[in-house]
Amino acid sequence: METLDEHNGRVRRRLRAGLGGKSSGQIGGIGATHADLNRVTRYPHDMIRQKRDLVLLFVALFVSLSGSGLLHAQQPARTPINIQVKDPAGAAVRHVPIRLVPSPDPAPGKMETDEEGQLMLDLKPGGYALFISFAGFKSVATHIEVQGTKEVQIIPVRLEMGATGSPMVLPASSKDDLRVSAYPYHLDMFLKPSELKALPRTTITVHNEHAKAEETYTGVRVSELLIKMGAPLGRDLRGAALSCYVVASGSDGYQAVVALAELDPSFHIGEVIVADTMNGETLDARSGPFKLVVTEDKRPARWVRNLVSIELKSAN
Repeated sequence: METLDEHNGRVRRRLRAGLGGKSSGQIGGIGATHADLNRVTRYPHDMIRQKRDLVLLFVALFVSLSGSGLLHAQQPARTPINIQVKDPAGAAVRHVPIRLVPSPDPAPGKMETDEEGQLMLDLKPGGYALFISFAGFKSVATHIEVQGTKEVQIIPVRLEMGATGSPMVLPASSKDDLRVSAYPYHLDMFLKPSELKALPRTTITVHNEHAKAEETYTGVRVSELLIKMGAPLGRDLRGAALSCYVVASGSDGYQAVVALAELDPSFHIGEVIVADTMNGETLDARSGPFKLVVTEDKRPARWVRNLVSIELKSAN
């Protein structure tokens, strides 16, 4: 079979043979011009260029498809969960509003149980706080852990009759530990002095009206502790979350309350820290090992010395 180069060579020879006695504008009896010769000369190059363009097109398409597949593979996995709400007798409870923190993204049209008392969601693996408030039943606030599996994870919720919440029994901390509670956002956390020092540090200088002196404290923002436990701060500090507050307790039973909004640097200008040093020295036994310090108060009445517990609660 004649190759492309052989075919072009034969045509070129025929055209050249017809040049004798003819004008430059008319070649032989076939009406060919020098432009025809040029087209024949360029023909292989045009074919090569077209083939090259096709190859580049296929390569670009392959890269585009591979890139989209890679991005899809890098998206965080989601787990299908089925929240099943039942009454004390085991019957399904319909149209129960459910609130999760952090909120599902994207959020479904309705965050409530269907006719079978179930709510199906696709959630990223991790910890969530689940809240239910429904007429005739006790309010529910619990912590759930979503596992990174493809199988449907069942989350059973049993409602109890009544209008008040159930008391919560919490473990006691050791003498030198600081207990931080943000249930149901997270299980309790206990910090030793050395562990607190390893966290991001903040230094403040305040006037102690009782001592009539300026004092410099170093420690960790309470918000830093609560963020680690999934508390609704930053963008999540809105709506029902604004009714949350912290109860700080000392070893002698002294307590003080600070609104959650006062703890959020994006919401409030003041600082609320768990201090472990004052004027460059470790807190003494009279004040330490931990002390709550609130910068914006005119009197240090909410400064809790010998701090042993920080507990996040809600007024609802």
